[in-house]
Amino acid sequence: MRNSLLLVIWAAFLLPGLRAQETVRPNIIWITSEDNGAFLGCYGDSFATTPHLDKLASRGFMYTRAFSNTAVCAPSRNTIITGVYANSNGHQNMRSTYRKSDQVELYPRLLREAGYYCSNRTKEDFNIDPTQTKDVWNALGPTAHYKNRPKATPFFAVFNIEISHESCLFDPIPNEKLRHKPEKVKLPPYHPDSPEMRHDWAQYYDKVEDMDAAVGKLLKELEESGEAENTIVFYYSDHAGVLARSKRYLYDTGTRVPFIVYIPEKFKKMYPAAAPGQKVDRLISFVDLAPTLMSIAGAPVRPYMQGRPFLGARTAPEPEFVYQFRDRMDERFDMSRAVVDNKFRYIRNYMPHRIYGQYIAYLFRAASIRSWEEAFKNGACNELQSAFWKTKPVEELYDRENDPWEVHNLAADPAYKQVLAKMRKACHDWMLDIHDTGFIPEAELTDMIGKGNAYDYMRGNKVPLEQLIRAADLSGNPGTGDLPELVKLADSDHAAIRYWAVTGLLIRGEKAQKAIPALKKAAGDPSNSVAIVAAEALYRLGEKEAGKQALLRALASPNMMARTQALNVIDYVDENGPEAREAVLAIFRNDKKLEVQSRYDQRCVIQLFDKWGLQLKDYGIE
Repeated sequence: MRNSLLLVIWAAFLLPGLRAQETVRPNIIWITSEDNGAFLGCYGDSFATTPHLDKLASRGFMYTRAFSNTAVCAPSRNTIITGVYANSNGHQNMRSTYRKSDQVELYPRLLREAGYYCSNRTKEDFNIDPTQTKDVWNALGPTAHYKNRPKATPFFAVFNIEISHESCLFDPIPNEKLRHKPEKVKLPPYHPDSPEMRHDWAQYYDKVEDMDAAVGKLLKELEESGEAENTIVFYYSDHAGVLARSKRYLYDTGTRVPFIVYIPEKFKKMYPAAAPGQKVDRLISFVDLAPTLMSIAGAPVRPYMQGRPFLGARTAPEPEFVYQFRDRMDERFDMSRAVVDNKFRYIRNYMPHRIYGQYIAYLFRAASIRSWEEAFKNGACNELQSAFWKTKPVEELYDRENDPWEVHNLAADPAYKQVLAKMRKACHDWMLDIHDTGFIPEAELTDMIGKGNAYDYMRGNKVPLEQLIRAADLSGNPGTGDLPELVKLADSDHAAIRYWAVTGLLIRGEKAQKAIPALKKAAGDPSNSVAIVAAEALYRLGEKEAGKQALLRALASPNMMARTQALNVIDYVDENGPEAREAVLAIFRNDKKLEVQSRYDQRCVIQLFDKWGLQLKDYGIE
């Protein structure tokens, strides 16, 4: 009896401790680099010098099929922090700080509710109205650190490393000071062999090496803190890149990211493979990160989250596909959607009449792309290298296993007809499922939602998304006898359907001669988005005056995206008459202040003045 009583007393003291061990929550660190693909030794890149990340991979788990959901930072980070595709949130366009839905919460708040101390050193760039991200972290800024948390509190800490960002190429380092030698660079087949191209590749590998060293410092700091065996460490890049045709583009070079997870032995129940050092071939993408955090932290995965947890107690089955999106990149408009599986990549281009290599001021600050454009203009590029400067096919299909640079489009190959149909359907179904906001042009959508948000608008206003997608599909696929249908759709009650119909008439070029009356009517459309596209079509059909008046009206719009769209067309059609110049200049005269980081209309004005050989300072703009 006495022994039994002692056992009961012992168990009473022991069981709470056992339960605490069972429910102990790991600390979590995210180390995020910028703009780099898997240029790491552990991923088989023999030109890379990345000893710290290689060591982390040997002690952790290296994911071989990890993807960002877009190929540029702000929309990518929007997807990460919400667990919702940015094109479902209405935040897919670069630096479009529109309001988010109150139904969609940000993961730091959810982690804080679960008892975590959350710090961020030191980047946000979440593509959300900044008033909605205020105070989301316990600590944000250059001094934010898990060491400042209350005692015995689990932490989640983000460390952002900017070293490998695209901007690292803008100030060339002399060849003799580069650690990676330009002459040893293995160029992609789509890049011409120019000194500038080789230099920028070599300099970028140097910057990735520097980034690796910064990762090493953070890992050493974690070891010295005594928290290494209590902490799960993630390393990944915010998307891939960075030389032209990678960042901003929906290829593996723009979206396949390095992704390494270190899990201490005490949390080995979370191991995604049998033992550390092994590769993990599961398909994952950034929309999975927020639900995965919830799973690791023991918090509920919210129903609105669109990804699947890939670690922790709530790990979900592997998805069949990863989905991706591309929309306005800085000051240039475009729209593509992509589907990736374990072998193939499918891309649907909704603006096939635009070339891949549209001029983007930030992109063209790198000498490598300028040398590429010059080589193309001089006739020094082969077919693969020239494709970047030409219009796009409507559909692209690549065998990623056998064509890792994704240069051989199989979409028209009968042998891949079934693959094409399967992935096309997957793309269509996904866009419907997430209520893709990209089918309403940006200027129109901002007018529609007013002070609301696109996520709620798409779900509460009976938006005819199926009809919008059908109109967009018809727009980019010229077929025999479809002109009457486009003209009919150009008279639709819904502005976005009219937009896609008129875009279809623009794409058809001279074949749209009989639609000139419909285009003239569209040039007076109350929707600037429709009128601007009609204006471009009219210019190309020789009806410049009708087109010009539509552009002048749009340039005076209070909607910045309408102005930016109109400025793009003024560039495309080479309109530089006195009326247009005065209307363009008025944008600056009304502002009297340069804000080119967020004001894409101002960027376009600067580009046009440069094209026209004019100086803004001569017009009182400094």
